[in-house]
Amino acid sequence: MPLPKPAYETANRILDNAENLVQTKGFNGFSYADIAAALNVTKASIHYHFPAKAALGESLIERYRNSFQSALARIDASGEDTGSKLRAYAAIYADVLEKGRMCLCGMMAADYATLPAPMQQSVQEFFRCNERWLSALIADGMERAELSTAGPAVEDARVLVAGLEGAMLIARMRGDMRWFRSTAERLLRGLGVRSPARNSRKQHMVRGRASA
Repeated sequence: MPLPKPAYETANRILDNAENLVQTKGFNGFSYADIAAALNVTKASIHYHFPAKAALGESLIERYRNSFQSALARIDASGEDTGSKLRAYAAIYADVLEKGRMCLCGMMAADYATLPAPMQQSVQEFFRCNERWLSALIADGMERAELSTAGPAVEDARVLVAGLEGAMLIARMRGDMRWFRSTAERLLRGLGVRSPARNSRKQHMVRGRASA
């Protein structure tokens, strides 16, 4: 049975605030008291929606995973070439970092040893979903000769995910968004993705030939 609108809005406000806290402090870095103070509500009202912090954590991961998968579906539907799709994937991480946050599941992974088993499984599934999507995309790009990696695609996918997650951590420590972007660019070049400048020159040459 769906929650009444006021209750649904309150639950979403709790999730929004908790997501920000996880992405900036980690799952073990906040308590219900922090959420209550930020939203000007009682801790009892938070327990009403999420009886235990583990329940809140599972809801956060599920919501984040669904949002991430929607972003991947939009990339799939873009009709762009493989390199552009991989750049769009890396941009998801860049957009989060520019807001002063980290990947929610990346932060959960840092606290992995202390998470309840259901949350551990949910975090693992987030990364498995990313690896499956990237593996399929990279394999397709190799078949189309749009990438020059030697593969296998699943290993390339794992390296890209690990590289982007790690680059976020170091870039946040350094306070240098350019560091993240240059690292992401190096990871993409390792897959044979052309630089934006080269893509632009190629497209210009193609348009020139077509109009000649």
